[in-house]
Amino acid sequence: MNRAHKKLAVWQGAVHLATQLYKQTESFPDSEKFGLVSQLRRAGVSVPSNIAEGAARNSDRDFLRFLNMANGSLSEIDTQLEIARQLNYLHPDEVASIEDLVNSVSIKLAGLIRHLKQKRGEK
Repeated sequence: MNRAHKKLAVWQGAVHLATQLYKQTESFPDSEKFGLVSQLRRAGVSVPSNIAEGAARNSDRDFLRFLNMANGSLSEIDTQLEIARQLNYLHPDEVASIEDLVNSVSIKLAGLIRHLKQKRGEK
């Protein structure tokens, strides 16, 4: 099945971010399995999922709504990473690496949102 979202660089970056979150959270304490690990992974999966769902919608308005939800999930990840850092669950280099991915996806997402808004005549 050939889906349009798979061609989007933002979706590809978001999938990479999600897989890295899964890998990095494997070393978290077992006591966090249903806490921070679950939250980080769900937020990570939510980003590319919302991009994909929005791309499948029939209107730019709907697409924008899902892109904004993806953006909210990026903010969740940022917050949860900070908590993981403060609890010393992740090495500062690991946090920096994931933050770089979050920033990269965020920049691409902002560009797509800006493009769709301009296309719709919005500011």
